[in-house]
Amino acid sequence: MLPSDLTHPLPTSHELPSSDDTPVDNEDQNFLPNFLLFLLESVWKHRVDWFFGVDMAVYHTTGVSPYVPVVPDGFLSLAVERRKGGKSRRSYVVWEENGVVPTLALEIVSATPGGEYDEKMQIYARLGVLYYLIYNPEFWRRDQHQPFEIYKLVDNAYQLQIGEPYWMAEIGLGIGRYHRSFGEIEREVLYWYDGQGDRHLAADEQVEVERQERERLLERLRAMGINPEDLQ
Repeated sequence: MLPSDLTHPLPTSHELPSSDDTPVDNEDQNFLPNFLLFLLESVWKHRVDWFFGVDMAVYHTTGVSPYVPVVPDGFLSLAVERRKGGKSRRSYVVWEENGVVPTLALEIVSATPGGEYDEKMQIYARLGVLYYLIYNPEFWRRDQHQPFEIYKLVDNAYQLQIGEPYWMAEIGLGIGRYHRSFGEIEREVLYWYDGQGDRHLAADEQVEVERQERERLLERLRAMGINPEDLQ
């Protein structure tokens, strides 16, 4: 989304800071977007037309200045290069992405309110971000909202959607919460889902599923009186 009445040349990505240098104040703000990124790299491993940014500055021309970015905890853009010119992006500069704005923005609410329900919502609406997800597992009572809220931009205004996992047809993915263990640690995380409402499994889960399938096959062979070692 680029206005046609700009009177000054826009800066390049090399001239712009990569973030606003605001530190995150909880672990989830780093862990959860990165988990979604690593999961998406598996789900879309054969695609090169998407980019998922984590705590990265998004520069645009719909705010107070092209030099003032918005920095989502995570965001997904479609119909862009997976790696810009074969290199890593320092920031996401809309006017260097053929005007493509993120399709999904993710904000994780922390102890310090960051304007997720008002200021940032207005910024994303003006920018034209189709889906806006606010994940608030700890402070939702304080903020008088639900822990998981996803909004869709309709007629330039966000409308709260219902259902979880929530299917985003324009992206071809659903998103929702799931409680699982990471080693000895139990935690709730965000997952991508398919059109049938099934989770796209993480790499460690895929390995475990394959191990269990092998074990079941070996058990069936033994039940048939076949020693699996004789087949090697």
